Amino acid sequence: MTELNARPAVKPARPYFSSGPCAKPPGWSAEKLDTQVLGRSHRSKIGKTRLQYAIDLMREMLKLPDTHRIGIVPGSDTGAFEMAMWTMLGAKPVTALAWESFGEGWVTDAVKQLKIDATVLRADYGQLPDLGAVDWSNDVLFTWNGTTSGVRVPNGDWIPDDREGLSFADSTSAVFAYDLPWDKIDVATFSWQKVLGGEGGHGVLILGPRAVERLETYTPAWPLPKVFRLVSKGKLAEGVFKGETINTPSMLAVEDAIFALEWGKSVGGADGLIARSNANAAALEKIVSERDWLGNLAIDAAIRSTTSVCLTVEGADEALIKKMASLLEAEGAALDIAGYRDAPAGLRIWCGATVDTADIEALGPWLDWAYAQAKAA
Repeated sequence: MTELNARPAVKPARPYFSSGPCAKPPGWSAEKLDTQVLGRSHRSKIGKTRLQYAIDLMREMLKLPDTHRIGIVPGSDTGAFEMAMWTMLGAKPVTALAWESFGEGWVTDAVKQLKIDATVLRADYGQLPDLGAVDWSNDVLFTWNGTTSGVRVPNGDWIPDDREGLSFADSTSAVFAYDLPWDKIDVATFSWQKVLGGEGGHGVLILGPRAVERLETYTPAWPLPKVFRLVSKGKLAEGVFKGETINTPSMLAVEDAIFALEWGKSVGGADGLIARSNANAAALEKIVSERDWLGNLAIDAAIRSTTSVCLTVEGADEALIKKMASLLEAEGAALDIAGYRDAPAGLRIWCGATVDTADIEALGPWLDWAYAQAKAA
């Protein structure tokens, strides 16, 4: 560790530590994107081929069984999760887990928008609710990795194989960062803008066979907007999961996602991406362990995120964190590392696969410098 007031000599080569949209894959440039599909209809042969290719790459890398459908949908992860809630909730009682802002958002949508009398299990930032208290005769809503709290569920062991309800997992900061147990997840959603470093605006909806059965056997009591409709004449709209998107996608964003997926494949597929995230998280944990003024918001390492790592700063309030973030941005040493606006004052460092470990390692001395400068201001 350097002296706190010393200006470090080495900056991270790529100071992109935002938790979404996240750092682009190493080696990315706009010139490397395949642009032959631009200006063409997404329903043209080439358009549908490229959309299907993106789906095929995701299936291959995630090792998803053929029983699971993958659809590209509008509205990023939020749109995908809203689509799942609006089309499938209401058939059974609902339990919603909330330990950070996005999970709390799903509670609000279920209770206030869909008027469901849900059971809500809450925990403070940095903690998990009692997973053993979940009633799996209910449909269950939860975030696999809480992006704004740095807390994740430790595994899928708490989800029973003989569950009656469906598991709805907002997995936006988890897919491609953890080895997810797909047999435990009936509905998963994520966006390209997280672990893959893709562009925002598009979500991915993954449906297991039990979710498909729900869609084909249950009609919600409320009207569905066009962009949420996944069923036609009582059957799943299979075209949505074969590149025939519900609305017009950005083919530039699709090509960007394909670049990220091909890069991911080149570094070892999902296993390689998980290893990169783990290495980054370990490098950041070393930085934290060497500094008595830094800590983890998630004290229990078993539930600590390896992507959106949330840190506490001794004596920090919102003003000090803003000052630190501004100093680091002005120096080009770290961008977008202030904690989420609803979270306790602190730092949030993205450690997903598109970040290079050397840049995490180079960040430590700059945190020292920014903390000293902000405290002295």
